Amino acid sequence: MHSELKRMIETICKDRGFDRHFLVEAIEEAVLSAARKKFGSRRQLEVHYNDGYGDIEVFQFRKVVEEVEDDQTQISLDAARLLDPEAEIGLELGERMEKVSELGRIAAQSARQVIVHKMREAEREVVYDMFKGRIGEVVSGLVQRFDRGDMVVNLGRTEAILPKDQQIPKRSFKQGDRIRALLLEVRQTSHDSQLILSRTSNEFLAKLFKMEVPEIAEGIVKIMGVSRDPGFRAKIAVSSTEMDVDPVGACVGMKGSRVQNVVQELQGERIDIVLWNIDAAKYVCNAMAPAQVSIVRVDEENKSLLVVVPSDQLSLAIGKQGQNVRLASRLLGWRIDVKSEQRYANLEDPGYRSILALDGVDESLADQIFAKGIVSAEDFASRDVEEIASLRSVDREFAEMLLASARTAVGMEKIPAVEAMPESESDQT
Repeated sequence: MHSELKRMIETICKDRGFDRHFLVEAIEEAVLSAARKKFGSRRQLEVHYNDGYGDIEVFQFRKVVEEVEDDQTQISLDAARLLDPEAEIGLELGERMEKVSELGRIAAQSARQVIVHKMREAEREVVYDMFKGRIGEVVSGLVQRFDRGDMVVNLGRTEAILPKDQQIPKRSFKQGDRIRALLLEVRQTSHDSQLILSRTSNEFLAKLFKMEVPEIAEGIVKIMGVSRDPGFRAKIAVSSTEMDVDPVGACVGMKGSRVQNVVQELQGERIDIVLWNIDAAKYVCNAMAPAQVSIVRVDEENKSLLVVVPSDQLSLAIGKQGQNVRLASRLLGWRIDVKSEQRYANLEDPGYRSILALDGVDESLADQIFAKGIVSAEDFASRDVEEIASLRSVDREFAEMLLASARTAVGMEKIPAVEAMPESESDQT
């Protein structure tokens, strides 16, 4: 009949999927640690698992000597010959000591701790081997619990952590909800969580589209870039390897079904699907949607784009808190400066540029000055304080500073009052 220990080994190997040889080694190491605590650390001990009986056997080895000075490492010749009639001085003699069940309460507790530690190490190795090749995949699990803002997700065989900074803001899950996330990292460490998930990464959005759009999975449609403000808005650029396949239409799906499935998974995140183009000017026109672009100026050297839009679409192009232009800039990897047609026209005017060059004048103030009929820095310098102080956000003190700066810039001194000529001089003329 199998012993209790043998049954435990077989159960653990079957239920946890551990290697039997590894587990036996762990138990032997645990019992060896416990035996040293009970019998003394100087003893030369060996522990072996007897598979036939399902028992642990502990052996000590001592040197045969004439006179014993240390009974933990030495044994007298007479005592040795009681164990082995052929024992001789100088030989190492092995002796079976006790069964593991007789090691006592403290020894058993130590053995249990080492076994648990080894089992955890083995389980970490199993988890690491199982998931190390799946980094970048979308995994599915159940929300298990919350730990200081982090979400613990049960993946079936093991648990994973969805850190607070990888969760979509203002989107809530409760215990027991099913959730999908990107496997971001697999750690081998024994201290932290091994599996780290993300729902905010650009790659998660790309993988969701790959799962929803067969043309992406087949390589016909390619994802060329992704930029996100997780939970709020995203842009994804796509291209096609086949002329007769519309990449944007493929991602949108019939009646928007495909993109809506992704939006639903991301709990309402708005997604703009953009047609990629190798030409930066054409690409930025697509990326700035839904705003329409009138003019694009490309600065290849500085990776910068000046984008001009109709004046009534400026706020649409920039987006709420600059979101639209920010996402487009990330998508292209270029700096984007957005101007209205009116401001762009102003910038083409030398007089407007001379006003803008004055100290303390930004584009907003330059627009006001120009709209008031002041057409150049020289014209500005000739005006009086009251007229300049009537501009929005300009008080008298600021107006005086601006005028002083303008007059210095254009080389004008303070205009003196015109004196009346003496009558005598007038008569002489």
